[in-house]
Amino acid sequence: MKILVVGAGAVGGYFGGRLAEKGEDVTFLVRPRRMQELEQSGLRISSPHGDVELSPRLIEAGTDETFDLILLSTKAYHLDQVVQDIEPFVAEHTYILPLLNGMAHLERLTETFGEHRVLGGLCFIESTLNEQGRILQTSPSHHLLFGPLTGERTQRLEELERHLTGTKAPIKYSETIIRDMWNKYLFITTFSGVTSLFRSAIGPIREQAQGMELIRQLTAEAKQAMEQQGAVFSDEIEQVQEQQIRQMSETMKSSLQRDMEKGNDVESTHLFQTLLSTEETAQPLLRMIHTNLEIYRNQLKQV
Repeated sequence: MKILVVGAGAVGGYFGGRLAEKGEDVTFLVRPRRMQELEQSGLRISSPHGDVELSPRLIEAGTDETFDLILLSTKAYHLDQVVQDIEPFVAEHTYILPLLNGMAHLERLTETFGEHRVLGGLCFIESTLNEQGRILQTSPSHHLLFGPLTGERTQRLEELERHLTGTKAPIKYSETIIRDMWNKYLFITTFSGVTSLFRSAIGPIREQAQGMELIRQLTAEAKQAMEQQGAVFSDEIEQVQEQQIRQMSETMKSSLQRDMEKGNDVESTHLFQTLLSTEETAQPLLRMIHTNLEIYRNQLKQV
């Protein structure tokens, strides 16, 4: 099974690297700068789950080839360009597995490629690229879930499962992937929301009594907004996710917070603006976080 990973950054590079480490047929679609970097030093992963150095196959957009699976881990603000880039690689049998946070990207992908080609997917991982282009994966959690949007398990999906599982990173098939994605969206909205608002890792925020109360209020606002969009959650999801936040390392930051520290763009529209209602007095915390991110983005444009 031929697998194309779009990008070789902190997420795609990690999971693609683990699949290549296992022996799967993995190719990375990369920009010229990243290609030069990988050609010189290889794909390097440092992780508590085992380091790895590989020399993977690399291609650029425009190559004449199709793949069985295309793994997307791009940022949402790059999605339109990525859709154009991957169209030539898509055949009738191709699956597209996005790992983007949120839900809005599913509509864009299914409109372009059809619901039968697009899978649901998510991952839980803390990873980043250092200045030398090495992937630094630091969290105990480094797992990925995938499954059909239609809920239909087919022989081809079972074949895909055989190829994706068995790596050093837990990759698992889910029969409840839509619910899993809403659960993840709620978690990342809360986690990235408070860490970006306070420019802080999670530890100092939850140490404050008011900090934990704000976390609960934000979870409630986000959950209500998502339910208005048709979300279904696991039982007692608020209590489960609060416990997850309490158990996180005190130094853990969201990827959105790390992007801000690096001076990169952020997914404020995809994650937060899509949740805002038309009632201007509603959702005060969601609106505060979205405003905070938009101020940051406007400052970036002035640099």
